[in-house]
Amino acid sequence: MITIDGSQGEGGGQILRTSLSLSLVTGKPFRMTSIRAGRRKPGLLRQHLTAVNAAAQIGAAEIEGANLGSGELVFAPKTIRPGNYRFAIGSAGSAMLVFQTILPALMIADKPSKLTIEGGTHNPAAPPFDFLEKTFLPLLRQIGPAVSIQIERPGFFPAGGGIVHAEILPTKDLAPIRLLERGPIRRQRARCLISKIPAQVARKELKVIRNRLELPETECITEDIKNSLGPGNVLLVEIESESVTEIISAYGERGVKSEWVAKNAANAVLAYLKTDAPVGEHLADQLLLPLALAGGGTFKTGPLSKHTMTNIETIRTFLPIDFQVEELNEIQRVVKIVKLD
Repeated sequence: MITIDGSQGEGGGQILRTSLSLSLVTGKPFRMTSIRAGRRKPGLLRQHLTAVNAAAQIGAAEIEGANLGSGELVFAPKTIRPGNYRFAIGSAGSAMLVFQTILPALMIADKPSKLTIEGGTHNPAAPPFDFLEKTFLPLLRQIGPAVSIQIERPGFFPAGGGIVHAEILPTKDLAPIRLLERGPIRRQRARCLISKIPAQVARKELKVIRNRLELPETECITEDIKNSLGPGNVLLVEIESESVTEIISAYGERGVKSEWVAKNAANAVLAYLKTDAPVGEHLADQLLLPLALAGGGTFKTGPLSKHTMTNIETIRTFLPIDFQVEELNEIQRVVKIVKLD
């Protein structure tokens, strides 16, 4: 049984999610201690517990320590069971992170699967629905599996209540991909999602984005969400290039000026554009696991985050994979995934 220290690296939930994913894929059981020790509220929160229970259902796993607040977990899967599943977090915890936890196993299963997950769809500490739909999944389809997602109802913090559906057509023939050039930028646009908050919030955010990024008014859109359970505000900037569509998000919150939300988004966009690399910071983190399962791949990105470096070490624990990182200059890195003999 593999033993994993959950306090290593950035000490967050990604260590748990990656371990669950790869335990399902490899059939290797693991014991994790000090779960999320680096967080203000350590241990299993609702979204992490939902991910554990979802993985246990799909993997017919035996588990110990699957309780709210638990700092230790034993997870021993038996087999991957594709099918139709519905999981509800019961809070605004990220439905998208639960989805990404169980996706690797289901995308190489023997039969298709359909999922419905209830929870948060736009969370500050997780990829929003739009990022998975337009950035991550198109690249995953190049690697092999046909995965699609649809949103029935957005879920914002703190109310949650979002509903997402997914269909997964698996394949065992995963292929490495190379993402070394961004290519020409075809389009940039900004979308401001608001729910049960004044329209002036969107106007202020989009004005800042329009000025900082020099976007035409026609590419700055307000979407008033009518069917969410609670208030919410998300600013999404979409950079569509020849090789990838990057989505950068910023979240409004009580006590934070709209202008600051937009400035943070604009700064992140400008930093991404400056690297002249196709793969942004968060996409770099999320491509590691599917490319490791494919046995190879190469991409250019910016400096790797602590989150990404921790994910690399977790993947190495389960798979005979090496990650070679070449520093081209201060703001560019090339990551090469190599299968070890």
